[in-house]
Amino acid sequence: MTAPPVEYRTDAPLPAAALADLFTRAGIRRPTDDLPRLARMIANANLTITAWHADALVGVARALTDFSYCCYLSDLAVDRAYQHAGIGRELVRRVQVAAGDESMLLLLSAPEAMAYYPKLGFDAVENGFTLKRGR
Repeated sequence: MTAPPVEYRTDAPLPAAALADLFTRAGIRRPTDDLPRLARMIANANLTITAWHADALVGVARALTDFSYCCYLSDLAVDRAYQHAGIGRELVRRVQVAAGDESMLLLLSAPEAMAYYPKLGFDAVENGFTLKRGR
């Protein structure tokens, strides 16, 4: 018997607890102990693409975009057990398609993922700035 394929969903309902669990399984640092904050993160993103294997959430791409000039990919996470299967690449591709070819895709990488994004075609930039969050 073969395993069911990964199913991708755009803007599907995403409970904060499921996102927190995925972030933990993916090893991505997010406020997983603050479910109300995660719920706001989900509610205020205007593009979310999820990857599901059977009924399990195995990947997510969460973005903010104007669908005409810029798309900020704020979260890309794939369960460690599903990494190296092309799920992250497919999530990014689907974000690009949804945002449209007039939109630039940008992100901030965790230090441990710096080698990953060039493999997807991203160019490093040196003309960016951040103001750190208060908490």
